[in-house]
Amino acid sequence: MLINYVRRGEGKTLLLIHGLGSSWRSWQTIMAPLAAERSVVAIDLPGFGKSPPLEGEVSIRALADAVTRFLHEHELLGTDVVGSSMGARLVLELARRGNVVGAVVSLDPGGFWAGWERHAFHASIWLSVRLARRLQFAMPAITQSPRWRALLLTQLSAQAAALAPSLVLEEMRSYATAPSFDRMLRDLVRGAAQEGAASGSLGKPLVIGWGRLDRVCPVRQAARARLLFPDARLHWFERSGHFPHWDAPEETARLILETTADGSTSISS
Repeated sequence: MLINYVRRGEGKTLLLIHGLGSSWRSWQTIMAPLAAERSVVAIDLPGFGKSPPLEGEVSIRALADAVTRFLHEHELLGTDVVGSSMGARLVLELARRGNVVGAVVSLDPGGFWAGWERHAFHASIWLSVRLARRLQFAMPAITQSPRWRALLLTQLSAQAAALAPSLVLEEMRSYATAPSFDRMLRDLVRGAAQEGAASGSLGKPLVIGWGRLDRVCPVRQAARARLLFPDARLHWFERSGHFPHWDAPEETARLILETTADGSTSISS
């Protein structure tokens, strides 16, 4: 399985894993400060960006297997890892498996829905991506407008009007063209529930970051994540939506670097 990736900077390796529909480019808001101190490897998950889809099952489990193989092939087992949204759930799965990754930062992970929340998530994301597909012809013009950027990304960002038009355009194109988007969305909604990790089983720092203004994964879900991962520390991004690396890039980069520093005991707030 070929996984596309980019590498920036030098030093101890740090792996970045994007969310549903995105690519490595979603991390551009924090690549520079991270690469100033670490060797940053940002991947395109199979079926997203420039990585070909998986053959057979498309699921969190299958993506975790693929990333584990990537780490093994590149001699990166035990690497510190950061994930966003679906990628945040994925890094929790990698942490739970043991002996795969090092310190973990999980930013607004999906998978902790209850009852109607699961159906609301599916409906809202399904409608949003279909709108993005229909509007591709006009996206270069639409993304130039702060007002339209805010409307397009109202679910994902509390500061979308301030985002670079080029970033938003890349994201909209990625959502519209990712070959595994629909199958992965179906697994997130109908697939196996996220399993946890018993207290004392992780051995490395784990921080779960959550935006107070998250409209995709409401803040009440953070308590459920903590129940499944009792060793995790919870960090609140007070003015952020679902993507802290967009809405609070300086705070996010600082949290990542401090959590994954040698000898870190993790961060809480």
